[in-house]
Amino acid sequence: MASHPDPSPLPSPVTPAGRDGLDAILARPHKAVLAFDFDGTLAPIVPDPEQARAHPDAVPALAALAPKVASVAVVTGRPAGVAVRYGGFAGVPGLDHLVVLGHYGAERWDAVTGTVRAPAAPPGVAAARAELPGFLDGIGAWQGSWIEEKGRAVAVHTRRAQDPQAAFEALREPLALLAQRHGLIVEPGRMVLELRPPGMDKGVALGEYVREVGAESVMYCGDDLGDLPAFAAVEKLRAEGLPGLLVCSGSTEVTELADRADLVVAGPEGVATLLTTLADRLAPL
Repeated sequence: MASHPDPSPLPSPVTPAGRDGLDAILARPHKAVLAFDFDGTLAPIVPDPEQARAHPDAVPALAALAPKVASVAVVTGRPAGVAVRYGGFAGVPGLDHLVVLGHYGAERWDAVTGTVRAPAAPPGVAAARAELPGFLDGIGAWQGSWIEEKGRAVAVHTRRAQDPQAAFEALREPLALLAQRHGLIVEPGRMVLELRPPGMDKGVALGEYVREVGAESVMYCGDDLGDLPAFAAVEKLRAEGLPGLLVCSGSTEVTELADRADLVVAGPEGVATLLTTLADRLAPL
C-alpha cells in the first residue's frame, strides 16, 4: 500500500490563548468559524483598489477548507458584491455556503442564494461625497490622493501621493471634521481614510455571525487598523470562554495587529499557505 506523506506542520501560535484557539479548531472543526478580511489578507494590496484580486492560492485554499468547518466568512469594508467579484468567490465548488459580510456587516452575500442583502445608503455619505472634491482642493497636501466611491462609504486614498504618509496625516483631522458634520466617522487604514456611518464595524459583524452560527471556536485573519475591532471581538469571546485564534497577515505598514496577534504570517501568500496546511490536517465532516 502506498504511504501518504504527513501534512506540513502547522505554525505554532506564540500565545497560550492562541494555542488553545487552534487546538479547539482542530478538535471540533465542525463548530469553528473561520473569518477573513479581504484586502491585504486574501488579496495583495495594490495601488489601485479596483485592481485588487484574491491571491491565486487563496480561493483554492478556502474551497479545500470550507467543507471541513462550520463556516467560512469574509468580513470586509468593501461592498459585499464587489468583494465577491474581486475575490472570484461565486460558483466555486466547496464554497457553497461562503458568507461575505460587506460594509463592515451592513451588507451580506450568501453563496447559497448568490444575492446581496443591503439597506439603503445613509444620506450623509452622498452629502460628504459631493463635498469632497472641493473640500480636498483646499488642502495643499492632498495632491496625488484620490476618492473611491464605495456605496455606503467614501474613501480617500493617499498611496499615489508623492509622500503618502504625509498626505495621510495631513488629511486625518480635516476629514474627521467633514465626517462629523455629516454624521459619519473616519476609519483609517493603510494609506486610506474612509468616511462611513457609525455603529457597524468588523467586530460587531464578526461577533453577531459567530453567535448566529453557534460556533464553539473562531479564527480571524486581518492586516489593517479596521481589523482591530474584530481582534477585540475575538478577545472578548475568549474572555467569555470561547476559544479563538488571531492571525495577522504581516505588514510593516501596520504593527498594531502584529503586536496583538497569536500568529503572524507573510501576507496573503502566508494566509493561503496556512489555510492549505489547516485543510490538510482536518478530516471531512
